[in-house]
Amino acid sequence: MNIKDLYIEFFKSKGHAFIKSAPIIPENDPSCLFNTAGMQPLIPYLMGEKHPEGTRLVDVQKCLRCTDLDAIGDNTHHTFFEMLGNWSLGDYFKKESIAWSFEFLTTVLKIPVSRLAVTVFEGNADIPADTESIELWKQMGIKEERIARLGVEDNFWIAGDSGPCGPDTEIFYWTGLEEAPELYDPKDERWVEIWNNVFMQYHKASDGMITELAQKNVDTGMGVERITAVLEGTSDNYQTSLLKDIIEYIEKVSSKKYEENQTSMRIIADHLRAIVMISGDDAILWPSNTDRGYILRRLIRRMIRHAKKIGIDLNSDFDLEIARNYINKYKKYYPELERNEKHIMEVLATEKKKFGRTLDKGLREFDKLIQKEGCTKIDGVEAFHLYDTYGFPIELTVELASEKNIAVDVAGFEEKFKEHQEKSRAGSTGKFKGGLASDSDMNIKYHTATHLLNAAIKKLINPDSYQKGSNITDERMRFDFPCDHKLTDEEKSMLENQVNEWIQASIPVEHFDVKKEEAVKMGAEAQFIERYGDVVTVYKIDDVSLEICGGPHVENTKELGHFKIKKEESSSAGVRRIKAILEEQ
Repeated sequence: MNIKDLYIEFFKSKGHAFIKSAPIIPENDPSCLFNTAGMQPLIPYLMGEKHPEGTRLVDVQKCLRCTDLDAIGDNTHHTFFEMLGNWSLGDYFKKESIAWSFEFLTTVLKIPVSRLAVTVFEGNADIPADTESIELWKQMGIKEERIARLGVEDNFWIAGDSGPCGPDTEIFYWTGLEEAPELYDPKDERWVEIWNNVFMQYHKASDGMITELAQKNVDTGMGVERITAVLEGTSDNYQTSLLKDIIEYIEKVSSKKYEENQTSMRIIADHLRAIVMISGDDAILWPSNTDRGYILRRLIRRMIRHAKKIGIDLNSDFDLEIARNYINKYKKYYPELERNEKHIMEVLATEKKKFGRTLDKGLREFDKLIQKEGCTKIDGVEAFHLYDTYGFPIELTVELASEKNIAVDVAGFEEKFKEHQEKSRAGSTGKFKGGLASDSDMNIKYHTATHLLNAAIKKLINPDSYQKGSNITDERMRFDFPCDHKLTDEEKSMLENQVNEWIQASIPVEHFDVKKEEAVKMGAEAQFIERYGDVVTVYKIDDVSLEICGGPHVENTKELGHFKIKKEESSSAGVRRIKAILEEQ
């Protein structure tokens, strides 16, 4: 039985109900990209809302953090990780929590008491020392020398400036090869934290007033990766049973040794696991240039770059094989991974194809830049060129440059990027009002047709596509969109048929004004959303299209006539252009 099963069964025996992990993409919370801790999905219940499963809960929560992304490649950091937790919602408190933590570690996991130490809150002017936890640990057999009293920064929890708060007690394990010293030293890194029990017993008001909570809660967290490494006696998380087989497969397909390529192999193993978890979520996320989609794209591109760096054939299915391995590893706890396997594979295949085609050219361009005589810095214009032409996120350029001890003018890049956005806005304003050169009937029809074409491309060519540029006259429409290949005759025919199907369906074109944040929440699409004011107009064509737009549009799709593609061509690197007309039926 693995650690997760042992933990869940132990706390079930103590009256806890097992609850499944919340999605890694928070439900109905666009303000937060991913669930970053076991506590996050349970906040409403910690605040007093009744949980349908009762007051004692146990879970293993999928978590993802991007704050340590630059640290991935060392022996302990991960983007995706699992957090074990047991919870008391106004039920048991310190006595039971500490006793059960001690019992699980020493009786179930067989960890010797001689290798354990704890920290507790030492108190301050507002809140007394947590003497109760100190006495409870002594009763468990933890010696006085192994109990450290620390301050607010180490052993007190509060979410923000006010709200529920309380002391916590952290449990540490001695990882040194020799016997653990009698006295616990918080500065000795051989002591590794394995478990944290938070006791929410106070409420801090905005004016600083501290009061006792009516509902006292227990919130605990233990990282699966860390406790696994501890139990298996390794300081390298990537050499545990969780990830070692993945590393061995990467060694095989790269014909390289792990010892000599640890950073790249760890990044590949870590990022592919995170990619599987994000794209396997029921939210069905696609890589994009914003928010969660951008994180997903960045992880994939960074993984691909390191795969290429250690000699893996990008035309092989190495990434898909590793993804399948992860799906099999985790589907018992997260069945959505198996349910969404097809989507996971499509995300990887599509993005690898898209980025793989420009990666070689981009790397050659990068090499040209740094080989210039006296090169010590890549300026903003050069960094933007790598982004705009070769799809290199600024983070990738910074990473590549840092490997060569070369600086990157990130501020200059951001200035250039902002300038690019402003030019696009100015160009749009100069060419048309809300996308129109004038408000003639034909201009209005073509404007509506661009929405239908955009939707058809998303449906039939690439769900991640978007309008990159548009120009409309009374005679024709021109539509630019990112695409990594020349459209086939069949694809063009499919687009025509789909647009005409929607036209013939006589779909009403609705519009309404809402606050910009609300439009984003409902999934309305918009390029350069920052150019819009606080209140925006959203145009809705049934379930076909939902876009923030300046308008105007026809009232019904039947007014458009017959849609016909006249030409499809390259606009620039990675961008295709469609020219089309509307004919009378």
